[in-house]
Amino acid sequence: MNEQNREKFLRSFANLPLNTRREIILVLQENGLKQPITWDVAYFEVKNNTERSKKILEKLEELNLI
Repeated sequence: MNEQNREKFLRSFANLPLNTRREIILVLQENGLKQPITWDVAYFEVKNNTERSKKILEKLEELNLI
């Protein structure tokens, strides 16, 4: 996992208003299903260094959100 992206994400998340954290920021295609990802879900995945967090950070970087 790119530690720089992880740090950028955590900084961005810390500065978000609480209501914004519930908003969907991207949709991941996994196992043929579309999975909506909110800031809160992304934080949980990134904090726990899951496999999904790598995909999330990659997509957020592509979207210039981090």
